Amino acid sequence: MDLQRVQAIMAHQDGVIRISQALGAGMSRDQIHRRVVSGEWVRLHQGVYLHGGRSPNAAAWLRAAVYSAGPSAVAHSLSAAWWHGLLARPPRKHFVSIPAARRVRPVPHRHVRHRNLLNLDTTTVRSLRVTCIPLTILEAAVDHPEGSMFMDRALQKHASLHNLWSVHERNRGRAGAKAAETLLRAAGEGGASEAERMLTRLLRRSGISGWKAHVHALGYEIDVAFPLQRVAIEVDGWAWHRDAKRFKRDMDRQNALLNAGWHVLRFTWHHLMHEPDRVVKEITAALANRPTIW
Repeated sequence: MDLQRVQAIMAHQDGVIRISQALGAGMSRDQIHRRVVSGEWVRLHQGVYLHGGRSPNAAAWLRAAVYSAGPSAVAHSLSAAWWHGLLARPPRKHFVSIPAARRVRPVPHRHVRHRNLLNLDTTTVRSLRVTCIPLTILEAAVDHPEGSMFMDRALQKHASLHNLWSVHERNRGRAGAKAAETLLRAAGEGGASEAERMLTRLLRRSGISGWKAHVHALGYEIDVAFPLQRVAIEVDGWAWHRDAKRFKRDMDRQNALLNAGWHVLRFTWHHLMHEPDRVVKEITAALANRPTIW
């Protein structure tokens, strides 16, 4: 038995080891059993053990969820997103993909998907198989409660829209593909112009009057303004559409308007899409609190 190798594996894997790794390091099944009986190792799931001197953290539980599903198992969706560092917290239930023909025993807090993944859509990160970043973004955006904002952040740092479309096209048969395509189209169309159209449609639908689009004031163009109340509404599309130059211009305009006595509201595409009632409420409140200028 290569004890140093066993210890190195567990140290590298958040205190976790698979039975196949222990056997590969020269341990017998009896030796593994004795360690479990003595409390030196703790069984997390079938064929997966944790060093008894460690408390299982979130990483250990994800490893256990994937390792216990077999050598071809892969973390996907929100689990893979957390492992890649795209999310700050792990999901309450881990998402694990296994080959379509494979069957595994159910375990608590694990959602198993049966799907044959292409090799180019998977990778290994810190000794754990996960979906690649583009496929992870697509699937996590569907499962995340704020999926459009998650995809928007991911497009700023981790993937291009073209790359996401390419991965989507070769994985069209997956569950959630239709929802992912809806998000991809929104990401492509979700610039400031589309967000402005969403706002004007919302204002008309809500019966709010007294507004004008593209109002010029102080040398700047306001997206939507209520001139009599001096309320300006600035609209932002998906953040990944904005560059540093546009960001600076928007800030300069907002500061100038505030200094001149305007009340400025800012809404994003995501606000308009997912929280239209909140947008209407904030606009109505702003108008009610502003004196009318004749």
